[in-house]
Amino acid sequence: MKKLNVYLVVLVAAALIAGCKGKDKIPAGEKEVVVPCSGPDYFTTAKFFRANSIGESQDQVTSKKKALTNARNELAQAINTTVKTVTDNYVNSREMNNKEEVEERFESLNREIVDQTLSGIKTLCEKLVKTDNGTYKTYVALELSADELVSKYNERLSKDERLKIDYDYEKFKETFEKEMEKMGNN
Repeated sequence: MKKLNVYLVVLVAAALIAGCKGKDKIPAGEKEVVVPCSGPDYFTTAKFFRANSIGESQDQVTSKKKALTNARNELAQAINTTVKTVTDNYVNSREMNNKEEVEERFESLNREIVDQTLSGIKTLCEKLVKTDNGTYKTYVALELSADELVSKYNERLSKDERLKIDYDYEKFKETFEKEMEKMGNN
């Protein structure tokens, strides 16, 4: 009887393992596409904003320009969204009397800082391929340090006399890091 129980446990375990492997199978008539410079290694984390894109053209240089432009735009949008959330949370947590004016000033500074900071982008991955149609495809993945971004904010906010009165760098950085942690966990 004991041998039968052991045999059943092994059989059930083998069936479960086989069942789990079956979930990763690609349905008939479909084929998995592997996209260079994409996937979990290129997702935004708590320390880096990341974006990737593809550009295609009959001209090699133009395909790269398209990919870089698209990836930079994606990066800028992610930064804008994150900083807007950080600003809202920061201003609310500080309970400033001139909340609306402070938020407007932050938004204005945000546009300037994103434009400045995008020059600090690093290329994580770049692949150039030539298609069967004779066109060029460029795959890119870019990253920007979150610490560098916070540093730029601190630099600019410290120079703004009206915001300087209400600005607390440590509180802003803490709020920013909490938002980046949320992004890194998604």
